[in-house]
Amino acid sequence: MTEQKTDPAYLTSDQVHAGQYEVHPDQKRHSLVARLKAGDRAAAAELVDGYYQQIYLFMRRFGHDRQTAEDLTQESFFNAWHHIGQLRDGKALDSWLYRIAANVSRLYWRRHKHKEVVGIEIIDVSAGTEDGYDRVGRYEQLDELAAAVGRLPVRLRETIVLHYMQQLTIASAAEALGVKEGTFKSRLNRALKALRKDVT
Repeated sequence: MTEQKTDPAYLTSDQVHAGQYEVHPDQKRHSLVARLKAGDRAAAAELVDGYYQQIYLFMRRFGHDRQTAEDLTQESFFNAWHHIGQLRDGKALDSWLYRIAANVSRLYWRRHKHKEVVGIEIIDVSAGTEDGYDRVGRYEQLDELAAAVGRLPVRLRETIVLHYMQQLTIASAAEALGVKEGTFKSRLNRALKALRKDVT
């Protein structure tokens, strides 16, 4: 239970986007990106401060342990700093960072095909409204669902993580993965069908 309070992987995306961890509003993105492109290292620090927990949360929910998630998050920001010139629209900063993080994560899984998926956490939004026995049963169901998500192929798992856990819209999640919305919806539907089959 202590881990849930200290590890951002156990925070809801609402907490992340509501300001517990700052995410730059639209009016600041263009200025931040312009400063990054100019090589402003203070802007690089600002980028990390504003988005680190958001990307770390994605890595943890994608199935990486704490240390690996930290390493991959740092690698994602390193890549972002060195490829900032590829970002044309400052408004797309969030989805662009997710795309970099997804690519870093995919590469890791390709290199470590036999490593166990860990760290996936399904938030229990009803925990405070159930009695002890119901809560135990609910946790068992959530553990089963988390394990099923971890067994999904990478390209299906990332749709579940981005849309349902990180709570990106279909459009934003598709942009983050560099695919058309129709392609994302198709993958998401395949992922949901696989989960229904796995947990029933």
